[in-house]
Amino acid sequence: MTTKIVIIDDHQLFREGVKRILEFEKSFQVVAEGDDGSEALNLVQEYRPDVVIMDINMPEKNGVEATRELVEKYPETKVIILSIHDDENYVTHALQTGACGYLLKEMDADALIEAVRVVADGGSYLHPKVTHNLVNEYRKLAAGVVRAGSYVQTIEIRRPLHLLTRRECEVLQMLADGKSNRGIGEALFISEKTVKNHVSNILQKMNVNDRTQAVVVAIKNGWVEVR
Repeated sequence: MTTKIVIIDDHQLFREGVKRILEFEKSFQVVAEGDDGSEALNLVQEYRPDVVIMDINMPEKNGVEATRELVEKYPETKVIILSIHDDENYVTHALQTGACGYLLKEMDADALIEAVRVVADGGSYLHPKVTHNLVNEYRKLAAGVVRAGSYVQTIEIRRPLHLLTRRECEVLQMLADGKSNRGIGEALFISEKTVKNHVSNILQKMNVNDRTQAVVVAIKNGWVEVR
């Protein structure tokens, strides 16, 4: 099936670059483009895309406001936010409005394509750097870190060898470290395709929908370190 995509970004050159990358994928079709959040609803109403890639900062109506309205009126359309901000407050706010993905504009082509695929399939996708920042914050809360005092609760790391292979445990740790598929492949000296297979196996065995959920579950169970 073809995944129909709308791109909303007020920088034409960046928008064209995103479009070119997406059009390399035969199963992707960019059906429309816009340069402001106010256009997003009209374009979605007309083209009924599967995915909208939405810039967070735009002059009239920003991406967060547009996403909130879009998700309310067209819940079947999934939104991926594009941003230069990796601060967890921006990410949390964007996700609370109903966005299914959050990408930094420093992303590479593989991350963009992977994000669209995951979100179109009903999952969620966060840029690896963003995932790492969020997981760090989550770990601080889960571990009960008391900054004002001298006590810090620690978590004993126990690899889930009852569930995953040793190699899959390594990949899971690198997901928690915020590495992309390419970065994991380079670190482990394996192909990107092999990494994708490992990630798919991890998600299936952990019974989660996406890599972000896998990392959160792993943190809660003390299966990975956050370094």
